[in-house]
Amino acid sequence: MIQPEALRSLLESVAAGEVNPAVALEKLKHFAYEPVGEFARIDHHRTLRTGFPEVIWGPGKTPDQIAQIMEAMRLRAPVVMATRIEPAVYAQLEEKVAGLQYYPSARICAIAPAPIEPQYPGTISILSAGTADLLVAEEAAVTAELSGFRVQRLWDVGVAGIHRLLDNRHVITQASVLIVVAGMEGALPSVVAGLADCPVIAVPTSVGYGASFGGLAPLLTMLNSCAAGVGVVNIDNGFGAAVLAGQILRTADKLRLSEG
Repeated sequence: MIQPEALRSLLESVAAGEVNPAVALEKLKHFAYEPVGEFARIDHHRTLRTGFPEVIWGPGKTPDQIAQIMEAMRLRAPVVMATRIEPAVYAQLEEKVAGLQYYPSARICAIAPAPIEPQYPGTISILSAGTADLLVAEEAAVTAELSGFRVQRLWDVGVAGIHRLLDNRHVITQASVLIVVAGMEGALPSVVAGLADCPVIAVPTSVGYGASFGGLAPLLTMLNSCAAGVGVVNIDNGFGAAVLAGQILRTADKLRLSEG
């Protein structure tokens, strides 16, 4: 939480003309966090610093801890999100947190207004190579939507049946940023990047037979892509891919407004 003495001193300096309001805003970006019990410190000002609020990582926390953190966050943020929430955990959270929504295909639960209107121009198109990649792809899609971005989905268009991708080429051409999710050999992002005129964020998944080494094989394929304009996040990191895509669109919007 904001220390009252420090905040009062800063505001008095602004009122006295000793500190520029823009400088004060920069200082405020690093002020606020709130302890929750003995197990968490919520970073309320992360949105001011980065454009995205803090998000709760579900694994390793008890349902009671997650519920307490969500209740504290909902007082300060319009959207509160927890990732990697399994159905059994959600069943317990539902009894503790009013108005909680669950997205089982993404394993995300959230407190959010409905519907959430896109706040930024542009479209994040998300492609999955196979149906088995949907947990990660939906994590990216739901994260982006809850963050205020327009999302277009295209599932099961892997290179084993490349005509499925080519028949839906409009999804690629309409995209402002592409997130491409693939396991097995992980070839889809390279193919998509060869057709796209926008950034491609590649997400390797842990889907595959033994020699895929839990996603290491597609990760290395994506890192070694011969197509230009491909960035790679960690294995199964749909959340990180969505935030990166959102930062790209937010930066483009900020540049557009500054030049306008």
